[in-house]
Amino acid sequence: MAFLDPVFDPIFLWLLNLSPFWGLFVLALFISIIVTLVYKFFTNQTEMKRLKDQQKEFQQKMKDLRSNPEEMMKVQKEAMKTNMEYMKHSFKPMLITMIPVLLIFGWMAGHLSYEPIYPGETYSITAYFKEGVTGNATLMADEKTTLIDPAEQTIINKQVTWNLKGEEGKHTLSVRLGTTEQNKTVLIAKDLTAEEALSMYAHSDIEKIQINYKALKPLGNLSLFGWHPGWVAIYIVLSMIFSLGLRKIFKLY
Repeated sequence: MAFLDPVFDPIFLWLLNLSPFWGLFVLALFISIIVTLVYKFFTNQTEMKRLKDQQKEFQQKMKDLRSNPEEMMKVQKEAMKTNMEYMKHSFKPMLITMIPVLLIFGWMAGHLSYEPIYPGETYSITAYFKEGVTGNATLMADEKTTLIDPAEQTIINKQVTWNLKGEEGKHTLSVRLGTTEQNKTVLIAKDLTAEEALSMYAHSDIEKIQINYKALKPLGNLSLFGWHPGWVAIYIVLSMIFSLGLRKIFKLY
């Protein structure tokens, strides 16, 4: 969601560049505070407390009636009605926060999914071709891009990959197959910014061109039993911790 960059880049990008993890930490806390405040001011907390207390009462009754399935089912039906009522009250703040949160999420995906391509770093792009397409494909680059592999290569298994490197800035690469030509923009930068990884082309023998980014590891080399969690997993864990803590601080139901 590049159109969001002018809005969010000046506020949050410097944080991500300092540390992807601490940038995520601040963003998760910021979003959790906004969501919590909207929940507080757009729900009737007196009614929410009453429904929550009622839920607890029904849970206790169902425990006590485990030996009496018929009565337990009746209580369970009443409990479901209370749960639905509670969810109905929670729906309004969720609608209010949904679009802003999705917009921030889209911006985060654009900056936290991949490692940037740094100036002078070797990277690769892959062109994919339609079924049955054969022959040689040629990659053409601007003067500030250096091709490491031959520009012209034979299509094998419907694809061709080129290794290259370039100077800082935006570069336009062109893949040519006969008279067909498709362009792909690559951004080489020192901060967490990147162009879209994949571009699709309709009605063309060149179906798509992909920049083969490395996945960003917000925790660096730190792993959990060999697993390097991505930004989404880290965000979910942090937001759950912050949301639970903020609800207790504000005494929300």
